[in-house]
Amino acid sequence: MSLTLAITLKVVLLSLAANGTPILGKRLLGTRLAVPLDGGRMFFDGRPILGRSKTLRGLLLSIAACALTGSVLGYPWSLGAAFGAASMAGDALSSFVKRRLDIPPSGRFMGLDQIPEILLPLWLCRDALALDWPSIVVLTVLLAAGSLLLSPLMYRIGLRDRPY
Repeated sequence: MSLTLAITLKVVLLSLAANGTPILGKRLLGTRLAVPLDGGRMFFDGRPILGRSKTLRGLLLSIAACALTGSVLGYPWSLGAAFGAASMAGDALSSFVKRRLDIPPSGRFMGLDQIPEILLPLWLCRDALALDWPSIVVLTVLLAAGSLLLSPLMYRIGLRDRPY
């Protein structure tokens, strides 16, 4: 396993930037620039493709925050941007699946809410982050558990609308 404390901390910071920035953006900007990624369109099953909570604003803020965070951590800005984009793609994938399962936007589905947005960027950026598969598994478990623990705290301090 190639996982070190330094790599773990860097991945945690990238993941926080990727997934926390859209939440902060919503708090700071309200409904401004909250254009749904799916344009409000429905899939052929009559359900939203992603739902109203997946916005262009969140995608762009996540990519920008990860590009900046990656640069600060000594990575190329492009790696940070790729990490943010992959995290948001994983989040969009989970939303797509949740809509197919008739779970409403911002509805809870433990595991599906955390794993794709963590696993996809780790897998896509594995070489640049010097991660092997055991490290990716460990980081996915750690970050998923951390997300489950951090969400209620973010709710209590008013950053999230729901405790999950």
